[in-house]
Amino acid sequence: MVAPKKNKDVEVEFDVSAEDEQLSKTQIKAQMVAMQKLGESLVHLGQSSLAKVPMEEELLDAVMLARKILRKKEGYRRQLQLIGKIMRNTDIAAIEHALSNIKSAHKKLNDAFHGTEMLRDDILLQGDSKIESTIVDYPLLDRQRLRQYVRQANKELVDNKPPKASRELFQYLKQIING
Repeated sequence: MVAPKKNKDVEVEFDVSAEDEQLSKTQIKAQMVAMQKLGESLVHLGQSSLAKVPMEEELLDAVMLARKILRKKEGYRRQLQLIGKIMRNTDIAAIEHALSNIKSAHKKLNDAFHGTEMLRDDILLQGDSKIESTIVDYPLLDRQRLRQYVRQANKELVDNKPPKASRELFQYLKQIING
């Protein structure tokens, strides 16, 4: 049998864009793992934070079930896979945006807390000089009250007592500074 002759003048066009759109098995698995991690972060959110995340009812039900079976290792793993599967058909950008907003709000609160702690420690260490500069920055603070807290904290330190005045100073600063 003779093979048919091939015409060398005919060009064969391939649809390259269709090949580019197809993902490799490794890329698909990486996306699935990323979806599962995103789903796991949804599972570990608090109830009020979870309410702020826009998601479909099916995904919310899957997340709530994952919370219930958190201690069951294999069931929890399979539930995370289901969450990842459901998330493939949902708008992930909205979920990621809501999660980033929640995390940034949490970071702001943490930064404010640590800033207030540092201010309290500076006031206790530096005394009147730091009180004066703090009152310039925060005019609502009461100078006499701050000095009283510093005196009580120093006395508690000398008497080896628990730092009650230091805690009260922190609460006072937090109330005035953070509103």
